[in-house]
Amino acid sequence: MRFGSGRFGAGGATASADASWPPPGLGEARNPWAEPADFAPIAPEPIKPPRTRWWWAKRGLAALAVLFLILLAWLAITAPLSKSLEPIAPPEITLLAADGSPIARSGAVVEEPVAVDRLPPHVVEAFLAIEDRRFYSHWGIDPRGLARALWANISGSSVQGGSTITQQLAKISFLTPERSLTRKLREMLIAFWLEAWLTKDEILGRYLSNAYFGDNVYGLRAASLHYFYRQPEKLKPEQAILLAGLVQAPSRFAPTRNWQGASRRAAMVRAAMVDAGYLTQEEADALPQPRLDVHERPKIANGTYFADWAMPQARELTEMSHSRLTLTTTLDARLQRAAERIVARAGLGKAQVALVAMRTNGEVVAMVGGKSHAQSPFNRATQAKRQPGSTFKLFVWLAALEAGMEPDSVVEDTPITTGSYRPRNAGDRYRGVISLEEAFVHSSNVAAVRLFQKVGSEKVIRQATQLGLKGPFTEGDPSLALGSGSATLLEMTAAFAGVAGNQWPVEPHAFRREEQGWLEWLVDGPDRYSTRVHEQMQDMLRAAVNRGTGRAASLNIANFGKTGTSQDNRDALFIGYAGDLVVGVWIGNDDNSPMQGIRGGGLPARIWRQFMGEALPGAVPARKAAPVAPPEEIDPDPVIGPLLEGGIEGQVGGANVRVSPEGLTISGDVGGAPVEVIVDGNGANVQRQRPPPSDPPQ
Repeated sequence: MRFGSGRFGAGGATASADASWPPPGLGEARNPWAEPADFAPIAPEPIKPPRTRWWWAKRGLAALAVLFLILLAWLAITAPLSKSLEPIAPPEITLLAADGSPIARSGAVVEEPVAVDRLPPHVVEAFLAIEDRRFYSHWGIDPRGLARALWANISGSSVQGGSTITQQLAKISFLTPERSLTRKLREMLIAFWLEAWLTKDEILGRYLSNAYFGDNVYGLRAASLHYFYRQPEKLKPEQAILLAGLVQAPSRFAPTRNWQGASRRAAMVRAAMVDAGYLTQEEADALPQPRLDVHERPKIANGTYFADWAMPQARELTEMSHSRLTLTTTLDARLQRAAERIVARAGLGKAQVALVAMRTNGEVVAMVGGKSHAQSPFNRATQAKRQPGSTFKLFVWLAALEAGMEPDSVVEDTPITTGSYRPRNAGDRYRGVISLEEAFVHSSNVAAVRLFQKVGSEKVIRQATQLGLKGPFTEGDPSLALGSGSATLLEMTAAFAGVAGNQWPVEPHAFRREEQGWLEWLVDGPDRYSTRVHEQMQDMLRAAVNRGTGRAASLNIANFGKTGTSQDNRDALFIGYAGDLVVGVWIGNDDNSPMQGIRGGGLPARIWRQFMGEALPGAVPARKAAPVAPPEEIDPDPVIGPLLEGGIEGQVGGANVRVSPEGLTISGDVGGAPVEVIVDGNGANVQRQRPPPSDPPQ
């Protein structure tokens, strides 16, 4: 073998040209390089072009188009498109008790619709500037507005909605207030539908005629008459600006309740009008503050204090819905009747009364805001901020326990003789050095002030505010330990509910709320006291009822509570809980004048006990009537009988005594005044006799 030119050409490697092939000994062996006789070349398969991005894009778009058509068909079936062109019904809210019985019905304040072409330009421009500047150029949905709102929400610069006026009309008119992607998609579909069938002016007119402006007022005409007592066609620029600012959050910005918030919102509208070119900066700066001229219509009577309190919450839940709604509240009709009945027969004299009953989660089940809603609709349970008295000591003792003190820690119960503030105990009774529990049981004022000064006012105020009291409270004021601050009965009852359930703060509410999911609970769940602090505080609250100032409220079941009496007996309270029910009772005069003989451990505690007795089976022992033996027929004494028929009279110790079949009569002088005592089958009756009139002077 040699290397050189050969079969494979120059440079190839093969056998010598003169060498024989196959080599000796291989016989007829086939040359592996030779092609078979029946060999036929196979045609190569065509090469498929690679799948480009455009190929995938076309098919992705086709799939999305199919899904969009399916979604569109589903939304068209479920969205109320048939209603979108019908007149909008005025909103009406009916409240039901938990058992389904109606307790209140409230209709909205509405007026005639407005026509956009009759409104002054500055009225329309104010709403467009703050709500939808490209209203006349988009087709129901504003992609730029959505992108801007999305970026603002992601960046955290502000929270924006991005809905157009057409979308808002769809939302307030035809959809429920739920927040979900499905509702948002229906809203967009209805917006397209409205844009296809209505002109821009018709859409804007329907929106302005049905938007909510707070104070139960719907529509621009009703709002203009309510807040300024003028027709919308005659609104001044500053008035239109104020109204345009309300529609974002009407319940929060209503100028009758939150003038500062409404003014800040109006300033945003003015700035938006300048930015949109509707006003120059000089014109905006020259606009005065609008003056309110509120004219309220007579309200539909709700009938109960609870309904008055619950109705604003109902409007907040449904302020973006114009349909007639029926909402079920947390009110327990049986407990409400019991509360009203017990309060009516309490013998309050000229004093007023309030009662709040709620579950430990804040669901209010009964509410009384006064002796008569018809005579005075002012709700003393939710609106009157009064001194809580010694019920505020709850927060002082909680702060002491949180600071590491124990119920058997000692505190001086002796007169305070130093400093400018020298409170005294009730009846000037002092017990020397006593435990924290004994001081709480007997509601020692001097011990409360000493504890307040020891733990620090900021810690006591922190306990009060974290349990739901709104204050304000003055730091360093020792009288705060005795309840010199102010709070509503609803706030104080909710604070006790936080201790009862060991979850705070408790927000009183009139409508059931969904329980928090585990993730929401983990991120934003309620706060709790340690087991030690909670159990020790409960032990002292129970002792205050069983052997302390709250004995008149004692029940047959485990109950906890605290009495409270403000300075000069101006307020008397008892707040406590048993089972899952937390109840607060307040008594006082509307003019804050002192009361005679009414303290927290007296009438309020008895009202609390009577209510709990009807609310919780077995809480109060039932009264058993004494067995009455059948009357026996006794033959009259042959001597005494005839005497009794005519009566027996005589004198005993200077008093005239007469015994007759009708009963016993004793008459005489007591302290110089003629008095007659009659004892008969109806019991004893004492009557003061009037002297005979003297002859008139001649």
